[in-house]
Amino acid sequence: MNKVWLVTGANSGFGRAITEAAVAAGDVVVAAARRVGTLDDVVAAHPDQVEALRLDVTDPARIDEAVRDVVTRHGRIDVLVNNAGRGHVGALEETTDEELRSLFDVHVFGPAALVRAVLPHMRERRSGAIVQMSSMGGRMSFAGFSAYSGTKFALEGMTEALAAEVGPLGIRTLIVEPGAFRTSLMSNTTASGEELPDYKDTVGATRAMVAAGDGDTPGDPARAAAVIIAALDAEDAPLHLPLGADGVEAFTGALDRARAEIAPWISRAVDTAFAS
Repeated sequence: MNKVWLVTGANSGFGRAITEAAVAAGDVVVAAARRVGTLDDVVAAHPDQVEALRLDVTDPARIDEAVRDVVTRHGRIDVLVNNAGRGHVGALEETTDEELRSLFDVHVFGPAALVRAVLPHMRERRSGAIVQMSSMGGRMSFAGFSAYSGTKFALEGMTEALAAEVGPLGIRTLIVEPGAFRTSLMSNTTASGEELPDYKDTVGATRAMVAAGDGDTPGDPARAAAVIIAALDAEDAPLHLPLGADGVEAFTGALDRARAEIAPWISRAVDTAFAS
């Protein structure tokens, strides 16, 4: 039986690539975006398989309404892809509470609301899959991306617990951690207005990278989408799926660094129980 997908941020980048891959597999995609006009071409090309849904993931009331509508019309949601997102660059000291909270609304509270909305239907059917589009920035971070990585670390921590909760109920969970792919992320990245001179040599390099854009990045979203779909279909699907050579290096490198950092302290760290 063909699957029914709900994909947020479906108008570009990974969202568009996943939509097109699902369509190629014969599935139905409810493609969500804040500006549905950007989906006109894919809807026109596949009118029986793709429908556009206007959705702002920072609007919880609209999320509940949208999910109810999709389930009413299609009977189920087999795969939820939380892909909507954007970037932010700036030192932590330069980043305002408003900027930080706004990013958490998109990357944490929005996906959480969507998961809560679809889970009752997936639990009832004892099947389904939830794909959380994170980033290699959800496994490691660097100067200038404190806000962005903070949201992705939160998304991953939340999803690791979610996987343990819903796995026994027949619901799959996949955290995708791409490296640099040719998407619109950099062009959809805000920046803190204040630029403190002391961070010029650290955060300044990250600001320059963002300004350069995604145009020459090596990652192909279409090939990434194919791996994501293969992982969802695999019996031995991982919980974490880093993508791209840089994404895999970030993942494994973070593990190696953590082990190396704690190694000299292990004996003292474990010797912290009450003396007998």
